[in-house]
Amino acid sequence: MENFLEFLRVYILDLSWVSIILRLVLAVLVGGLIGSERGRSGSPAGLRTHILVCLGSAMTALISVYAAKAGGFDDITRIPAQVISGIGFLGAGMIIVKKNNVITGLTTAAGMWATATIGIALGYGFYLGALVGTGACIFTAAVLTRLERRRKKSMHIYAEINKSSEAGNITDQIRDLLGHEALIEVSRPRSGTVGNIGLYITASTQSTDADRKKIEAIDGIAFAVQE
Repeated sequence: MENFLEFLRVYILDLSWVSIILRLVLAVLVGGLIGSERGRSGSPAGLRTHILVCLGSAMTALISVYAAKAGGFDDITRIPAQVISGIGFLGAGMIIVKKNNVITGLTTAAGMWATATIGIALGYGFYLGALVGTGACIFTAAVLTRLERRRKKSMHIYAEINKSSEAGNITDQIRDLLGHEALIEVSRPRSGTVGNIGLYITASTQSTDADRKKIEAIDGIAFAVQE
């Protein structure tokens, strides 16, 4: 038992070549898990972006620990602290204010910030906190998002456009039908059809199946299903 604890201390908790590789590999895996979920939701910041954010954050923490052990740095929190504030600029690029003051991208921006903190935790060797934080992020983004949509007194429709050149005109027709406060989010097509564009439509007022059928009847809409 003592030998096992010594192994953990030397190779996993202390800064060794084993722990460095382990922390960076975990950063790639954790960033990939969170990023893949956001990618399925149609977010522009998907798998690669979240991996790079988590990996870069882990590297800053590792650099700080290494510099401190080398005797040339006395504050191992200084560099990672800049990541926490600096990631806000990257997250801000994900937040979009659309017409009618509809704001999208907040969940992705917050997820990127959380991913950065998880990367820093891995860089310091705080494995438990990083793994629990990863699970919490995925649960929040994947499960709670669906629950939140169900609680709202609104209608949710998924549709696909098969005429990408008419996408702007089609979204205008949908807003004319459901009201200009309707939220339309563009995503990857669920069908996997090349050239199709997926639309997540949220009507702020309770709509009916007749409205869904009207959307499906719009020229350029391949299909529309209520969620």
